Amino acid sequence: MDFRGQTALITGASRGIGKAIAFSLAQQNIRTLLLIARDPQRLKSVAVDLEALGVEVSILPLDLTDPHTVHATLVKALRHHPPIDLLVNCAGVAYQRPFIESRLQHIEAELMTNLLGMYTITRLVARQMVRRKQGHIVNVSSLMGKVAAPSMATYSATKHAVIGFSQALRNELAPHNVKVTNLLPSLTKTDMVKDMTPFRWVQATRPEQVAKAMVAGVKRGEHEILVGWQSRMTLLCARLSPSLLNQIIRWTQPQLPVAAASQSN
Repeated sequence: MDFRGQTALITGASRGIGKAIAFSLAQQNIRTLLLIARDPQRLKSVAVDLEALGVEVSILPLDLTDPHTVHATLVKALRHHPPIDLLVNCAGVAYQRPFIESRLQHIEAELMTNLLGMYTITRLVARQMVRRKQGHIVNVSSLMGKVAAPSMATYSATKHAVIGFSQALRNELAPHNVKVTNLLPSLTKTDMVKDMTPFRWVQATRPEQVAKAMVAGVKRGEHEILVGWQSRMTLLCARLSPSLLNQIIRWTQPQLPVAAASQSN
C-alpha cells in the first residue's frame, strides 16, 4: 500500500501506539487523518502537531463503549470526509488483576472497547471500502492474542478475539479487494501499562517501533505483523515446546497478591 495522498482513520489516536502510527503515516505523506479517542484536549494537541507537518486532520472525541453514539457520529463524519483508505483499530484498555478478583466494570470496559467498539467502527468503514472495491484494515491485537498472560485474562481474551475476527474478515472481504492485517505488538511503553506490575525479564518496546513495523508490514502486504525479537521467539517456543513456554510464562508473570474475591462486582 502506498500511503501518499491517502485518508486514514485511527482509533485510540491521542496517545501511545495510535498516536505514533498517526505520526508515522504523516511521514509517509498521508493526506488526511481522522482521529478518534476519548480525550478531546489530547486529540486537539495531536492534531495541531500533525497539521504542522502538512496533514489535514479531523478529530472525533468518542467513547467506544457507547456504540450508538459512535455509530451516529461516524455516519455523519464519513459523509463529510474523503473515503477511508486505511482503518487502524488501535483503541484498547487493559486492567491487570487476578481473574478471581476481577471487577465487572473492568471486564465490561475491556469487552466494549476492545471488541464492540472495534466492530462498530469496522462495520461502517468496511461497507464503504466494499462499495469502492479498495481499502486496508489494520486491527491492533497483541502478542497476548497468541500467548495469554496471567493477570490479564480478559484483555488476552479480547486480543485472541481480534485475531479471529481479522482472520474471518480477511477472507470475507478479499473478493472486494479489501485487505485485513493483524498487528501484534508485545509489551509497549504506553500510558496503559505504566501503572501495571511488570512481567519479569520482558523488554518493553516503544510505540514508535510498533508504528514503524506497522507501516513496513502494510507496505509489504503482510497478514500478520509481529513486533520485536521477543515476540518471534515466544511464538517459536509455542510451536516447538508449549510446555516449556508455559513454564516460562509462570517464571515471568507478575507477583500479584491473590485473595479470594469477597464481592461479586
